[in-house]
Amino acid sequence: MVTRGQVIGGVLLAMAVLSTVVLWDVLPTVLFAITVAYVLTPLRRQFRKRGYSKRVSSVATTIVAVIGLLIALTPIVLLLVVRFNDVIAVLETLPDELTVEFAGFAYTLVLADLFDIAIGWLSSVGATVAAEIPVLLIKLALFILLVFGLLQNERNIQQAILGIVPPAYRDVAEALAERARETLFAIYVLQAATAVGTFIIALPIFLAFGYQSPVALATIAGILQFIPIVGPTVLIGILAIAHVVAGEFLSAIAIVVIGGAFISWLPDLAIRPRLAAYTADLDGSLYFIGFVGGLLTVGAIGVIVGPLVVALLAEAAKIAKQEYNPAVESIAGVSDSEDSEDDLGDRRGEEGLDEASDDKDDRQSDEDPVNKP
Repeated sequence: MVTRGQVIGGVLLAMAVLSTVVLWDVLPTVLFAITVAYVLTPLRRQFRKRGYSKRVSSVATTIVAVIGLLIALTPIVLLLVVRFNDVIAVLETLPDELTVEFAGFAYTLVLADLFDIAIGWLSSVGATVAAEIPVLLIKLALFILLVFGLLQNERNIQQAILGIVPPAYRDVAEALAERARETLFAIYVLQAATAVGTFIIALPIFLAFGYQSPVALATIAGILQFIPIVGPTVLIGILAIAHVVAGEFLSAIAIVVIGGAFISWLPDLAIRPRLAAYTADLDGSLYFIGFVGGLLTVGAIGVIVGPLVVALLAEAAKIAKQEYNPAVESIAGVSDSEDSEDDLGDRRGEEGLDEASDDKDDRQSDEDPVNKP
């Protein structure tokens, strides 16, 4: 027999599908706003714990989201618009051909065609960004309104979603939600911090080597940090090849050693471990699959959605394993579960305080001053 809750859940799912179809053109903006609001929920709760009202906390958190978005987009805009000629100049300094000799055989790799494709792609992207500035401003306004609305109505949204989940399965929903937050934190905060650190480290190194447009090269190195596994190693390899073709073998060795150690590896060794405790334990190869697959399937938003889906798949597999093999638990697994239960209890306590404050604000806003005695 179909229950009332199942019917309401079906209606909610149908409305979600209908909204996806109707809002398809702005769906990436909507998804991006949802993920950002979800990651910034703990920050909003910190504002609430310090005594700020629900509205003020939501506005302050939204401002943080907008500032973070502008900081993230600024390097890309500089490369595609302001410093575009410098990027083209760097590509034009690279050799048109690369000859590799080994065991008496010589193979010539023509790079000019690849550079022409890269320059054409960058030109088209830059022109598209410049032409769609009004549309981008509208999407920015939509992003701001969505983030504020989601933060302002966080408790109601959470209750609506959990309300359609049967009580016996709410632990699964909570586990998936926590995994989603950890993964999104890894994508936004950890990757962004690593990218900024890479830029700061790379800039003086490129200045010391005397490269043209060191700021552009350092920016490219920082952006490449968002590509898992590969990272700035591609840029270091291209610079080393350029030195080899120019006959500067010592410079090629130096950029490989110094650039590889400080630009490619140091940010991963110095920054990531400090933030890793707050992120999902997702294997690098799985993250790479999600990154590339999401990018090729749904476009730019796939950089976020792809790894998120893969992380949720890994969490679902973990839950299924525990469900079908409940007796298979290591001592470390038991201790980890105890720690996670303690952390969950702390989070629930904080959420309880926040929800109590939200309830108070809701009651105060619902009161009609005219009807007061």
